Amino acid sequence: MLDALHAPILEIVSSKEDTQKKLLTICKLLKERVPHYDWVGFYFRNGQKEELKLGPYAGAPTDHTIIPFGKGICGQVAVSNKNFVVPDVRAQDNYIACSIHVKSEIVVPLFLNGENVGQLDIDSNTADAFSEADERFLEFINAEVAKIL
Repeated sequence: MLDALHAPILEIVSSKEDTQKKLLTICKLLKERVPHYDWVGFYFRNGQKEELKLGPYAGAPTDHTIIPFGKGICGQVAVSNKNFVVPDVRAQDNYIACSIHVKSEIVVPLFLNGENVGQLDIDSNTADAFSEADERFLEFINAEVAKIL
């Protein structure tokens, strides 16, 4: 199923739209076409500050528009520079709850010229929703997104 989305992602990235619109379109596509992706959003480093700022997303509104480095799953990825798959968010001490319905989360860093400039964050209302296939797919998306940043 995820492989079928490679072509639409490439179409979005190569479209004439501005970058923010492309990112929003990617978020909407993922939320609509991948059943276990209930919230999809990009976070980016907020200038030179040690914090992330919410970018385009698809899903329920969130209060978490600024996340300090090290806080929550997203903040931890900003520090570790590694994918973080959380099968059960309730088992994480450093988890920031966005919704009582979220059961699992995956965050994949977005690199530009070797620097972690942001991340793709996905919440699922299904426990243990994410596999290695999701990781590889989201890495592919971030590699394509990096080309337009």
